[in-house]
Amino acid sequence: MSRRFTARLRAFSAALLVCAALSAASQTAQPPAIQIRILEGDGAINSIRLHRAHDPVVQVLNASGSPLAGATVTFLLPALGAGGTFQDNGLSLTVQTDARGMAAARALRPNRIAGPFRIRVTASWQGLPATASLTETNAEPVAKSGSSKKIIIVALIGGAAAAGIAAAAHGGKSSNSDAGAAATAAGGSTGVTIVSGSPSLGPPH
Repeated sequence: MSRRFTARLRAFSAALLVCAALSAASQTAQPPAIQIRILEGDGAINSIRLHRAHDPVVQVLNASGSPLAGATVTFLLPALGAGGTFQDNGLSLTVQTDARGMAAARALRPNRIAGPFRIRVTASWQGLPATASLTETNAEPVAKSGSSKKIIIVALIGGAAAAGIAAAAHGGKSSNSDAGAAATAAGGSTGVTIVSGSPSLGPPH
């Protein structure tokens, strides 16, 4: 057996020992990982005009799904664009989870920029980290326009014009009921009666 072959065999054996050690280390029991569950706020719509936003609420759980009390949770808002501030006008808020593993970012206020934004959530429990995120949207309520009123006014005017045209088409002999019906059909009850024919003037009665 040559020396070169012996050296290669020893190197291969050493590599096997290293792999075995790494495999044993990976199978050693590790502390349970933690996770963040989003409970409230994801997909919420905030009112810019009313300065109201939906407070995000999360729950911190261990690997088996049990809630973790006393975990540190930080909520972070974006520095640019749509977003908001927390109760102290800051972009971040750190709280502790309660006995149910829940944490909420209270008194969130939207800024004046419309659009969606992301809230980053980080949690830490006994040195174990976890991250998550949720999305909310700032929106301005749609103002009611006066278009419906304009349509009603145009319909009334059009009804009166239609009555006049109908009277002219009949040679000025259309009845009062025909003109009133045309006006009513165009804009409903108007309280105005259109009388056909030529007006006549006479002494007062």
